[in-house]
This record gives sequence, C-alpha cells and structure tokens, in this order.
Amino acid sequence: MARIIGIDYGSKLAGTTVLAIFDSDTKHTLLEQSSKKQDADAFVLSTLREHPADLVGIDAPLSLPGIYRDLEGNNDFHYRAADRQAKAMSPMFLGGLTARAMKLASEIEATTIEVYPKLSAERYLLQELGYKGDQEAIAHCLMALIQRTELPVAELSIENWHQFDALLALEITWRYHNNLADQYGDAKEGMLYF
Repeated sequence: MARIIGIDYGSKLAGTTVLAIFDSDTKHTLLEQSSKKQDADAFVLSTLREHPADLVGIDAPLSLPGIYRDLEGNNDFHYRAADRQAKAMSPMFLGGLTARAMKLASEIEATTIEVYPKLSAERYLLQELGYKGDQEAIAHCLMALIQRTELPVAELSIENWHQFDALLALEITWRYHNNLADQYGDAKEGMLYF
C-alpha cells in the first residue's frame, strides 16, 4: 500500500472540495483544495492522476436506498440502513451531490469507500473543542486529532473546516485499511465507515 486519500466532497464550483493524501512510503500528508469556480470532480480526478491512490474515502453517499435496486426487504424511498444508523441526511435529499459522488467513485481507479467525518469528530470528542465553530477552534481540534490518532498530520497547516474534514476522512480511510474502522449499513445496500 502506497497511498490513502480522504476527500471532503463539496459543491461542484464552490472551492470546498479537499483531498487529504497520505503516502505511506514518505509518511507525509498533503492537502489539495479545489478553487472557487473550478469543477470539483475534474479537480479530484486530476489530483488522483497526479497522486494515484490504493484506497479513497469520500464524504458523500455512494449508493441509493435499496428499494431503487429492488433489494429484498428494502422499502424505504429516502434512507439507507446506514443513514438511519448514523442519523445522516438522506442520499435522496442530497440529490445532485449523491449522483456526482456515485459517478466520481465509478471513475476512480482505486478501492473507494464512503466515510462520515462527523462520526469521527464525535469519536474524538471534537465538539467539546469547537468543531465546525470559529477558526480558532481548528488548531484545538487538530491538536486533539494528533494526540488521539496515529496518522502523521502534525506538519500540516489547516486553513478551514473543509481541510479538517478531509483529514477526518483520511483518518477513517486509514483505519479502514488497518481493519479498525467502525461501520453502519448493509453490504448489499451500501456501507458507511467512521
């Protein structure tokens, strides 16, 4: 395994999509963020060509409720089992983001999983430190992440919460690779890792 990537996936042109890239050979983590008015999906694919990955975790729904695929026992038109367990938004409510993420995952030449950084933030009690609050809280949350995980991110300068969520996505993806991630969902319908 050479490279693991966590993606905080945002609106197509908002400049809020961030890739956190961990290279196991160099033990170095790099952040790449899209620019405003730049196509986020093209940015992700271009960045992945520059930094080919073995495993990618995306913070966005990568499947629809099972009823749309005629999965037996699935009759919920809005939520997957994973969404209900995680208390996450419906992939149907997220609509265009879900469709874009599913298409993107189909184009990525690496194992791709769905991750949920919010649950990782809860695991590490980051809400108590101001997670997703003001800018000053980013440093406190980063310090806690450094202290509570084994991922080498101490050298990073985090400028916004999108970059921080990409780190959380990376941390979940790294734990998945090491068989340490928790999960919600049904394998046939779609799994969500945290």
